[in-house]
Amino acid sequence: MATWQELEAELANRLAKASPDERVVFAVGVAERLMRDQQALPANEQAEYTLGLRPLLNALWEAALGNSAAFGEIKHGMGEYLLSDYCHNDGQDGPGDADEPAAAAVLYTAAAYLFGASDLASVVSSRAVEAVDERSNTDDSYADDPGGVLAAELHRQLHDLALIGRHSESLRHASLGLDIETSARLHRVLRIPLSSIDADA
Repeated sequence: MATWQELEAELANRLAKASPDERVVFAVGVAERLMRDQQALPANEQAEYTLGLRPLLNALWEAALGNSAAFGEIKHGMGEYLLSDYCHNDGQDGPGDADEPAAAAVLYTAAAYLFGASDLASVVSSRAVEAVDERSNTDDSYADDPGGVLAAELHRQLHDLALIGRHSESLRHASLGLDIETSARLHRVLRIPLSSIDADA
């Protein structure tokens, strides 16, 4: 059985071979699951800044699945972050809200979409793995096999990437815009399963 480190290396290799449009869809799916984890927390534990990024994440879904009109909302969302106090170089002395896993995943995904940086999908993947690792250090149910929990997250990500790969032809040039019928179909076959906490959904 592969270790989580081996799975992480396999995922990085597959991401490197994926198209830019496939990588964006992958990153949006990971960011969505992190956002849902955040939204499932008790109200007093939820990060307000992260929840405020939900409209940006919704716009990223639209753009990733072929609605090029969402570009403007993504651009403005990223601009608001860049001009805010949450974008800083003060390390631990500055506000850390944007470094919360879901928030960081949304912002990295937006940057990947806007600028086409190929390595940012791997960064989003790593943020999800780190989030699972953090939970394993605070949740006794994970204490017996932390490596297994990390491997499960990476198996999920590999499952997602394989699903996306099956629709690579439809996703080709999605960032330039797809017809309404194709975009609607991709929402059904990709957004719904990629958003699910259950990998088999």
